[in-house]
Amino acid sequence: PLVTSFSGKYGSIQYCVRAVLERPKVPDQSVKRELQVISHIDVNTPALLTPVLKTQEKMVGCWFFTSGPISLSAKIERKGYCNGEAIPIYAEIENCSSRLIVPKAAIFQTQTYLASGKTKSVRHMVANVRGNHIASGGTDTWHGKTLKIPPVTPSILDCCIIRVDYSLAVYIHIPGAKKLMLELPLVIGTIPYNGFGSRNSSTTSQFSVDMSWLTLTLPEQPEAPPNYADVVSEEEFSRHVPPYPQPPDCEGETCCPMFACIQEFRFQPPPLYSEVDPHPTDVEETQPVSFIL
Repeated sequence: PLVTSFSGKYGSIQYCVRAVLERPKVPDQSVKRELQVISHIDVNTPALLTPVLKTQEKMVGCWFFTSGPISLSAKIERKGYCNGEAIPIYAEIENCSSRLIVPKAAIFQTQTYLASGKTKSVRHMVANVRGNHIASGGTDTWHGKTLKIPPVTPSILDCCIIRVDYSLAVYIHIPGAKKLMLELPLVIGTIPYNGFGSRNSSTTSQFSVDMSWLTLTLPEQPEAPPNYADVVSEEEFSRHVPPYPQPPDCEGETCCPMFACIQEFRFQPPPLYSEVDPHPTDVEETQPVSFIL
């Protein structure tokens, strides 16, 4: 694939289209137009979706005049971003020194030129943000402090003569001492983040949690419901179910209420569930069955 068009301080990558008109006995005529090429970088690849985390500590002072350490921990949720996106930065700063420090963050672009076995690099800042001052013995936490990416050239990583790399630097300005800096690798792509990877993973984890109760409640073998007599007492049953009236044309013991015929079955539970018919018929059904599709 073609490399993205780029123009830097010590070199450039350019494309053009030339049209030539050839005529006999007449000098050729040609016209040239520049062509912009963009090599797409998808930030949704697994390598660019992994979070980046670094931690570092620095002792301020030297020899017997040390004033205490300063610790810095910084993290970004993923490695790949696109132009116009805001990078949320998570950081923890602890100042155990006697100095007043200032935390900052910036995006740096590094241009590397390779020609005739020699290498030359140019580095400059494209965006920055700063935090609040931290006094001696104090701490500060960034809960997603945002840094917006300005319109810049996408990363160029697969060219043999020019490379364009980006990094997110979280650093602490220390008066009278060298700054404490953490550099997190950054890739500027062209296909923006769609959020499908995180949403699918969260949905899958939620589904597994929600369905875990099902395996705990389903019994291995189905059981019959309890006897009706264990749930409803005889007195309560007789109070809610009135006796059946006796027909006027019944005489003596030959005629009895209809309820007496089902007396012995009213408290019996239904049979256990079984996939095998306990009372199979002796005669097989041989009637044809037709299906209309």
